[in-house]
Amino acid sequence: MTRIVQSLAEISAPYDALFCDLWGCLHNGVAAFPAAVAALQDFRAKGGRVVLLTNAPRPAKYVIATLDRLGVPRDAWDLVVSSGDAAQDAMFAGAVGRKLWHLGPAKDNGFFEEVPEAWQGQPGVTRVPLEEAEGIVCTGPFDELNEVPEDYRPRFLLAKTRGLPLLCANPDIVVDMGETRIYCAGALAALYEEMGGEALYFGKPHPPVYDLARRRLAALGVAEDARILAIGDGVNTDVAGAAGEGIDALFVTGGLAADQFGPDVEAPDAELLDTWLAARQQAPQFAIGHLR
Repeated sequence: MTRIVQSLAEISAPYDALFCDLWGCLHNGVAAFPAAVAALQDFRAKGGRVVLLTNAPRPAKYVIATLDRLGVPRDAWDLVVSSGDAAQDAMFAGAVGRKLWHLGPAKDNGFFEEVPEAWQGQPGVTRVPLEEAEGIVCTGPFDELNEVPEDYRPRFLLAKTRGLPLLCANPDIVVDMGETRIYCAGALAALYEEMGGEALYFGKPHPPVYDLARRRLAALGVAEDARILAIGDGVNTDVAGAAGEGIDALFVTGGLAADQFGPDVEAPDAELLDTWLAARQQAPQFAIGHLR
């Protein structure tokens, strides 16, 4: 049974590091959550390391700029590791070809323009129209506020017919931007697979992004056998990913599934929570209304 807690400090003592999600846990796309910031600052003040592990489809540099804009202070974290980082490595390695159609908003152009140091001087990639592409890089809808996955069915039919693989830079299905729910690259990749296309994933819950986070933690001097706690509001990403990595998880119930656990977001109903998790075959060690 998942234990419901009132604060991170209540359970954090045995852990050396956190893998903390961003959207829905630390901010809502509009502003930072002060209580969550304070919880991470407290964990670091006690000697722990905080990795902000996000399915954002952009390199960490751009994620950090967003965090600064949203008011997340830099003393709340040690590292930012993004799905974009892991997916970028795969793209420059040629996982879906060298001539690529970019499906995503202009804000994600840094995925192509910010070449990692390891790939400087190596074969590059070129963005081309769909009709000329060898593969697809999907970072989200072109217009995330107004489009839905079904809008892309005709283009996906062409891509599938041509046998184009799709690199999904963000496995999330949806996120909440303030009060608005928007579709992410994961929803588009799911439709492509449903239509018979091939999709490759590099963010949570898939191993590459966790491997990258562990390597970067090790570079900070954190031991390989360090105890890690994953924090997130995505049952199919944060919770499932933690289970796959053999690490404990703190499920934030007040995020994407806030309407499932009773009227008080800060006090999720234990029976409703256990039933909901069992239906999804997940059993995180802990749950909390909002990170604090």
